[in-house]
Amino acid sequence: MIINYINWNIDPEIVNIFGISLRYYGILFVGGLVLCIYILNWIFKKENISLDKLEKLSIYGMIRIFAGARLGHCLFYDPSYYLSHPLEMFLPIQQTADGGFKFTGYQGLASHGGALGLILALIIYAKRTKESIIKTIDLIAVVAPLGGCFIRLANLINSEIVGIPTKVPWAFIFVREDKLPRHPAQLYEAISYLAIFGLIFYLYKAKREKLQNGFFFGLAIMLIFMARFFIEFIKERQVPFEEQMQLDMGQLLSIPYVIVGLGFVIYGLIKTNRQ
Repeated sequence: MIINYINWNIDPEIVNIFGISLRYYGILFVGGLVLCIYILNWIFKKENISLDKLEKLSIYGMIRIFAGARLGHCLFYDPSYYLSHPLEMFLPIQQTADGGFKFTGYQGLASHGGALGLILALIIYAKRTKESIIKTIDLIAVVAPLGGCFIRLANLINSEIVGIPTKVPWAFIFVREDKLPRHPAQLYEAISYLAIFGLIFYLYKAKREKLQNGFFFGLAIMLIFMARFFIEFIKERQVPFEEQMQLDMGQLLSIPYVIVGLGFVIYGLIKTNRQ
């Protein structure tokens, strides 16, 4: 039996003008955020919340999600390098062997750091707008998995965060990585996050009155990081120090989110039933 694996060799760079690179990653990252904001626009109208507040939330959220995701990658996965090259944490450059710099784009974002950045943005938003933080995180949670889906699609385009070798008929050969058929782990995560978004969006539309007080926030982070935890088993380790670990860094960082998420689900159900 001959199996034709999927040869994956998309150039992550769309165009390069005077050394400035336009990449699929950036387009998908921003595009996912824009789509989330579009859906939140509908949600805010449904909740009778001023759209001026959505504008503030969008600005706070985009800046802090990106900053948190970038710092999370640098400090969780390769702190020794980035602490000795601090400019590369914040600027899309890399130092060359001759002491100069080259433009690389932001290569490396961590979802765990992005989640922390989003939580910080929500706290600041709630304080400045006097909106309930618990209600706000519930509304954001409805669209958060959709944003995660776009980010994993961007990882797929970049041929990064690849899966372990496999013989399944839908395996991808990431030509930029090697010639081995591998699990398309990025695609598994993207599909998982899209399914989580579909479930939460349905529950929000159908049972909003019965599901409040942090339920959606808890359900979103619990399911997202549960999916992340299990899919990590079929991913290649991202950094050398993980080779000596039973659970990799992504899994260890996912466990607290799953626990906190479960706590919010239980709290939301109990508090709403008491009202």
